[in-house]
Amino acid sequence: MILESDIRIGNYVSYFDYNMEEAIFAVEGILAGYVYNTGLPRSKLPCEKVNPVMLDLDFLLRFGFIKGDPDYGEDVNTYSLKYNRLHSVHIKYENGCFQPFTDAPGGMTPYGRPLAHVHQLQNLFHALTRDELSLFE
Repeated sequence: MILESDIRIGNYVSYFDYNMEEAIFAVEGILAGYVYNTGLPRSKLPCEKVNPVMLDLDFLLRFGFIKGDPDYGEDVNTYSLKYNRLHSVHIKYENGCFQPFTDAPGGMTPYGRPLAHVHQLQNLFHALTRDELSLFE
C-alpha cells in the first residue's frame, strides 16, 4: 500500500496482477484514492493495491547515475547524476542503504534519511532540480 500524499505524477509504482506478478508502471494521475494509468485494468487502481518499488543499484544506473571512479579519488560506493554544469545529486550505497549526499566545504556530507523506494528518489530529485528523473531503457 502507498499513501496518496507520497506519490506524484511520473512516479514509478507497482501492483500485483491476476497472476501475482509484480507489474511496474508510471503514475499518470491521482484522484480520490485512486492511481491512474492507461495500461492498468480499468485504467485505475485504489491506492491500497498500489505498492512502492524497492530501490536497487539497477534503478540508479537506469536513471543515469554514474558510479564513482577511484582513479579520480571518488568513492566507488557513491553514484552521481549531474543535473546542471555545476551541481550533481549524489547517492551513496552502503550496507543496503541509499543515503543522499551533498557537496560541502569539508567534503561529502549526508543529508536526510536513507531512501528505500524509487518514488522517494524521484521526489527528492524533483525537489532539488525541478526536473523529472526518468528511466533510460
